[in-house]
Amino acid sequence: MPVKTVNIKAGYPTAEQAMQRLSQELRIAKANRLRALKVIHGYGSTGSGGAIRTAARRLLSERRARGQIRAYIPGEEFNAFSVSARSAVSAAPELKRDIDYGRQNDGITIVLL
Repeated sequence: MPVKTVNIKAGYPTAEQAMQRLSQELRIAKANRLRALKVIHGYGSTGSGGAIRTAARRLLSERRARGQIRAYIPGEEFNAFSVSARSAVSAAPELKRDIDYGRQNDGITIVLL
Protein backbone atom coordinates (compact mmCIF):
# COMPACT_ATOMS: atom_id res chain seq x y z
CA MET A 1 0.00 0.00 0.00
CA PRO A 2 1.55 3.32 -1.01
CA VAL A 3 2.35 6.03 1.49
CA LYS A 4 0.20 9.10 1.03
CA THR A 5 2.00 12.44 0.91
CA VAL A 6 0.23 15.58 2.12
CA ASN A 7 1.57 19.09 1.77
CA ILE A 8 0.13 21.11 4.66
CA LYS A 9 2.15 24.21 3.75
CA ALA A 10 0.65 24.53 0.26
CA GLY A 11 -1.02 27.90 -0.26
CA TYR A 12 0.87 29.51 2.64
CA PRO A 13 -1.67 28.80 5.40
CA THR A 14 -1.39 29.99 8.97
CA ALA A 15 -0.11 27.40 11.44
CA GLU A 16 -3.68 26.97 12.72
CA GLN A 17 -5.05 26.33 9.23
CA ALA A 18 -2.23 23.87 8.53
CA MET A 19 -3.03 21.97 11.77
CA GLN A 20 -6.68 21.72 10.74
CA ARG A 21 -5.57 20.24 7.44
CA LEU A 22 -3.16 17.85 9.17
CA SER A 23 -5.91 16.67 11.53
CA GLN A 24 -8.23 16.10 8.58
CA GLU A 25 -5.55 14.20 6.63
CA LEU A 26 -4.83 12.00 9.66
CA ARG A 27 -8.54 11.12 9.93
CA ILE A 28 -8.73 10.32 6.21
CA ALA A 29 -5.56 8.21 6.31
CA LYS A 30 -6.83 6.21 9.29
CA ALA A 31 -10.24 5.73 7.65
CA ASN A 32 -8.47 4.43 4.54
CA ARG A 33 -6.33 2.14 6.71
CA LEU A 34 -3.03 3.58 5.52
CA ARG A 35 0.03 2.51 7.48
CA ALA A 36 1.97 5.73 7.03
CA LEU A 37 1.61 9.34 5.99
CA LYS A 38 4.35 11.67 4.76
CA VAL A 39 3.69 15.25 5.87
CA ILE A 40 5.38 18.12 4.07
CA HIS A 41 5.38 21.10 6.42
CA GLY A 42 8.49 22.95 5.30
CA TYR A 43 11.28 24.23 7.47
CA GLY A 44 10.38 27.90 7.50
CA SER A 45 11.65 30.75 5.39
CA THR A 46 13.85 32.06 8.19
CA GLY A 47 15.79 28.80 8.38
CA SER A 48 15.08 28.47 12.10
CA GLY A 49 12.25 25.96 12.13
CA GLY A 50 9.01 27.58 11.01
CA ALA A 51 5.69 27.81 12.84
CA ILE A 52 3.99 25.07 10.81
CA ARG A 53 6.79 22.56 11.43
CA THR A 54 6.77 23.29 15.17
CA ALA A 55 2.98 23.10 15.42
CA ALA A 56 2.82 19.89 13.37
CA ARG A 57 5.33 18.11 15.56
CA ARG A 58 3.58 19.32 18.70
CA LEU A 59 0.24 18.02 17.39
CA LEU A 60 1.81 14.68 16.44
CA SER A 61 3.45 14.38 19.84
CA GLU A 62 0.07 14.92 21.51
CA ARG A 63 -1.58 12.38 19.21
CA ARG A 64 1.13 9.82 19.97
CA ALA A 65 0.73 10.37 23.73
CA ARG A 66 -3.04 9.74 23.37
CA GLY A 67 -2.47 6.61 21.28
CA GLN A 68 -4.05 8.11 18.16
CA ILE A 69 -0.93 7.49 16.06
CA ARG A 70 1.78 4.88 16.56
CA ALA A 71 4.78 7.14 16.04
CA TYR A 72 6.27 9.95 14.00
CA ILE A 73 9.76 10.32 12.60
CA PRO A 74 11.20 13.79 11.95
CA GLY A 75 12.66 14.06 8.45
CA GLU A 76 16.14 14.71 9.85
CA GLU A 77 15.99 11.25 11.49
CA PHE A 78 14.46 9.43 8.52
CA ASN A 79 17.47 7.29 7.59
CA ALA A 80 18.94 3.79 8.02
CA PHE A 81 20.87 4.85 11.14
CA SER A 82 17.73 5.76 13.10
CA VAL A 83 16.07 3.03 15.15
CA SER A 84 12.67 4.70 14.75
CA ALA A 85 13.08 4.99 10.97
CA ARG A 86 14.11 1.34 10.68
CA SER A 87 11.04 0.41 12.72
CA ALA A 88 8.87 2.52 10.40
CA VAL A 89 10.35 0.82 7.33
CA SER A 90 9.60 -2.57 8.91
CA ALA A 91 5.96 -1.53 9.40
CA ALA A 92 5.65 0.09 5.95
CA PRO A 93 8.43 -1.21 3.63
CA GLU A 94 7.45 1.24 0.87
CA LEU A 95 8.97 4.01 3.01
CA LYS A 96 12.45 2.78 2.11
CA ARG A 97 11.79 3.81 -1.49
CA ASP A 98 10.69 7.33 -0.51
CA ILE A 99 12.76 10.07 -2.13
CA ASP A 100 13.48 11.64 1.28
CA TYR A 101 14.76 8.46 2.93
CA GLY A 102 18.32 9.20 4.01
CA ARG A 103 18.24 12.88 2.98
CA GLN A 104 17.79 14.46 6.44
CA ASN A 105 14.99 16.68 5.15
CA ASP A 106 13.90 18.94 8.02
CA GLY A 107 10.80 19.94 6.06
CA ILE A 108 8.99 16.59 6.35
CA THR A 109 7.73 14.23 9.02
CA ILE A 110 6.72 10.59 8.60
CA VAL A 111 3.67 9.47 10.61
CA LEU A 112 2.95 5.82 11.43
CA LEU A 113 -0.78 5.22 11.89
